[in-house]
Amino acid sequence: MELCLMKCDFNQLTTCSGMQTWPDMHRWIDDFERLPNQLSASVNALYGPSSPVVQLNPSNFKSKVLNSNGVVLVEFFAPWCGHCKALTPTWEKAANVLKGVATVAALDADAHQSLAQEYGIRGFPTIKVFAPGKPPVDYQGAREIKPIAEFALQQIKALLKERLNGKATGGSNEKSEPSASIELNSRNFDELVTKSKELWIVEFFAPWCGHCKKLAPEWKKAANNLKGKVKLGHVDCDAEKSLMSRYNVQGFPTILVFGADKDSPFPYEGARSASAIESFALVQLETNVSPPEVTELTSLDIMEEKCGSAAICFVAFLPDILDSKAEGRNKYLELLLSVAEKFKRRPYSYVWAAAGKQPDLEKHLGVGGYGYPALVALNLKKKAYAPLKSAFELDQIIEFLKEAGLGGKGNLPLEGTPAITKTEPWDGKDGQIIEEDEFSLEELMGDDTVSKDEL
Repeated sequence: MELCLMKCDFNQLTTCSGMQTWPDMHRWIDDFERLPNQLSASVNALYGPSSPVVQLNPSNFKSKVLNSNGVVLVEFFAPWCGHCKALTPTWEKAANVLKGVATVAALDADAHQSLAQEYGIRGFPTIKVFAPGKPPVDYQGAREIKPIAEFALQQIKALLKERLNGKATGGSNEKSEPSASIELNSRNFDELVTKSKELWIVEFFAPWCGHCKKLAPEWKKAANNLKGKVKLGHVDCDAEKSLMSRYNVQGFPTILVFGADKDSPFPYEGARSASAIESFALVQLETNVSPPEVTELTSLDIMEEKCGSAAICFVAFLPDILDSKAEGRNKYLELLLSVAEKFKRRPYSYVWAAAGKQPDLEKHLGVGGYGYPALVALNLKKKAYAPLKSAFELDQIIEFLKEAGLGGKGNLPLEGTPAITKTEPWDGKDGQIIEEDEFSLEELMGDDTVSKDEL
């Protein structure tokens, strides 16, 4: 039962049911197969006709939720779920508290599975908050009246702020709003999509396709709601046969997702509604993070690329290769990479230079006086930096990054602009001591040497 503390999940039915043996399972399956008939007669098993909670179904979901001018809190539940039953009185109290302020509703996700699947519902109860013109937001707080009401209030305040700033949400204004979906063709596809680090979701369509026409308003709505977060684009396959062939498009509409690996797009197979596309895109956005990099600082171009736009650029100065050898240096780089992986969702960048290779940068950042390795948090926009004053070890570096992300302590002003020296990148090998050619004293002294015969 421990796995069911938070949610009853379809994937956890064996645990939720308390089955111990295979015969138990078969008997339970027989009972489960009879559930649809039982549940059809008890759709309102949790919320009766007099409940303040609005009852949702596929027929009224659009009018009550998607087309609402206000904030709507929706609980996706299953009548057999114990946690849903425990939430029922709290949810009804929340409906009374928020009456006239926000709508509190519920959908029997067991009876309306296809609608629940559009929103990626996998466990019960799941609470999503819908606001006009925005994709739904998951509520992850405590299942108590006060935090639920406070979360709803946050969404309402955000909605009011947008309206005060003149941003239209929903209604007839949506029809005149241009689509944020970008028209793609063979001339701009590689530049915009395949060379981009951003997440792209691309619809391949044909103008004569009925399914494409049906998708068009949903695609436009999703593109507008995802603007600034996820890129949506469209390709007219009648005009772009080469792109159609390149991505093996065999039917319309075909929707491909171009994530971190642009060479291997994969198809979107979810529901063709704006809300489903938006929910999917936001989930993909969380996973579409490029692998972290720790780049050797060998030129001004790298400094500008990696540190110019980063919120914080962490610059490591590693010992000379003769001191650490390749094995030691690689251990330092692996350490930095593991830290970068832990903070990969932060707008940070990571560069490194060998001791003495960037003398002016070291001088500006006060590096060298306390030895190597050294680490400095650098903010070029604010002209400030802060050195790591503790040991160059995993736990200390992690704490240093956390502190830097909160504004840091003891930040120092960066005076002037340090010069970046162009250097050859490390070849990955151990360093070699350059041995001078042996020479004799006579060769050193030349003609000034005196032979024994001349004495």
